[in-house]
Amino acid sequence: MEKFIIYTDGGSRGNPGSAGAGAVVTDGLGKVLREAHRALGVMTNNEAEYQAVILGLEIIKKAVGKARAGASAIEFRLDSELVAKQLSGKYQIIEKTLQPLFMKIWNARVATFPHLIFTHIPREQNHHADQLANQAMDEGEKKPKQALF
Repeated sequence: MEKFIIYTDGGSRGNPGSAGAGAVVTDGLGKVLREAHRALGVMTNNEAEYQAVILGLEIIKKAVGKARAGASAIEFRLDSELVAKQLSGKYQIIEKTLQPLFMKIWNARVATFPHLIFTHIPREQNHHADQLANQAMDEGEKKPKQALF
């Protein structure tokens, strides 16, 4: 079975605050196939971590196609122990705002990605995804604010 590794990171400045997500898709040997980042607006750090996993699912599908991605082993490596353990079924989801994000990933897993693995890694091993998440937060903070009247 073909294998892909997706490094993801989400962050929030202020928690809740200006948030961003980053994801890096590699092949089984570590060659970067695609990367992406996304400004998320205002949310918590944990919500941003979930959004980074969703971003990873979107870009693997674009990078290799839905059929190939669905037939492959996909390992997510993230430095959020909470999110990795929740998505692995080891921790309960208490925070109500995380439940719909969990369900979105769960439904994608059932429909398209049956071979997902979630691995918690030290922050030092997640530098590339962290850089992308920070880039997204920087870009989100630079967007002009809309008038309220």
